[in-house]
Amino acid sequence: MVWMVFMVFETLHGAVREIFIAPQIGGLKARQLGVPVGCAILFAVAWLAARWLGATTRVQQLIVGGLWVVLTLAFECTVGRAVGTSWMQLLDDYNPARGGLMLLGLAFMFVTPMLIARHQSRETPK
Repeated sequence: MVWMVFMVFETLHGAVREIFIAPQIGGLKARQLGVPVGCAILFAVAWLAARWLGATTRVQQLIVGGLWVVLTLAFECTVGRAVGTSWMQLLDDYNPARGGLMLLGLAFMFVTPMLIARHQSRETPK
């Protein structure tokens, strides 16, 4: 459920990026800029949902993060191909040698449940 909320916000973020930002700075730069913005969106949504998720152990947190990564890859490929994005462009977004930063975004997504749990445990009085 939390992942679907991510995808709603990320889809809106992507639409705004492609309509307003990409024409100004170019598609690649807009997608590169979109990675840290997407990470901030991801962190905010995950922060709000952390207690609901109930992933209390590191293994559970990494399983949740891994599931989010797999679902995101499937979503990106499915939607990307449905709107006519070539496999080469999809792969380029994950290729740092071609300026793609999506691997960083996915790595952040993978560890986000763990980062939030660690941070929230520091805030909780013992």
